[in-house]
Amino acid sequence: VAVLEASLGLSGMLASIIGGQWRRAQGYINPFWLVLATNVASALYAFLFVHESVYPDPSAKLLTARHHKAVWHLYSTGGSSGEDGGRLRRCKLWLYTLCFFLVVTVHFGSRDLFVLYELSSPLCWGSALIGYGSAAQHLAYLSSLLGLKVMQRCLKDSWVALVGLASNITGLVVFSVADTTELMFTGYGLCFLFMAATPVLRSKLSKLVGPSEQGALFASVACVESLCFLVGSSIFNSLYPASLHFMKGFPFLFAALVLFIPAGIIGWVCAFILFIIPTSKEKHDS
Repeated sequence: VAVLEASLGLSGMLASIIGGQWRRAQGYINPFWLVLATNVASALYAFLFVHESVYPDPSAKLLTARHHKAVWHLYSTGGSSGEDGGRLRRCKLWLYTLCFFLVVTVHFGSRDLFVLYELSSPLCWGSALIGYGSAAQHLAYLSSLLGLKVMQRCLKDSWVALVGLASNITGLVVFSVADTTELMFTGYGLCFLFMAATPVLRSKLSKLVGPSEQGALFASVACVESLCFLVGSSIFNSLYPASLHFMKGFPFLFAALVLFIPAGIIGWVCAFILFIIPTSKEKHDS
């Protein structure tokens, strides 16, 4: 998952650099022809050369509630297998899903505001600088992958997620007060690990369920991700104009405060597993 997200970051970085310069040289239309050509080429490549790995099931029904029931069973019972007992596993499923929802909502919501924030005073960026800023933001996908690989050698997954959230929070705080180009790029630099948390959360969710329940889990995660886009865009696009009269960067500060919630949940779950469960087992054994 981290490699796939790094691929998104690499392509986004190249597109941002090319798009900003191309837009300044030839306007808006020609870059979109490249987007169209790239999508058509991708669709043809997938159709002609990528073979289906799942064989069709003649008994499968087009319209069925079985998949919805599988998702409901997963979150109501905690699944049939996994690392922990049923009640604890169900609790961790809900908590990690809430963390994923909050983190991705902040990512989607704050991302919508960067161009507006950079276009307006006092930054007043042009298309070239906006392209470089977007490239710096997408570069964090690659740096997050590298940081994830390095940190996993000496830290547990929960601590990797906390470091990623800390990177995101500090970057957002700098964005909220950025009034110069240098400070804005400093914020992008501090966010160099901001994508490290989401692969860890996906991995933690995946480890909580059995092999036969992975489809139901990631179907629910995809639904949560779509909900994040809707909620994040609605909240942050409404918050930005409402806060212009007292603090232009308030939405970024608000996003940083929201991220303290998943950081607290992950820290609490980690402490619960490390200290409370062993203590209770020792008391039970004695």
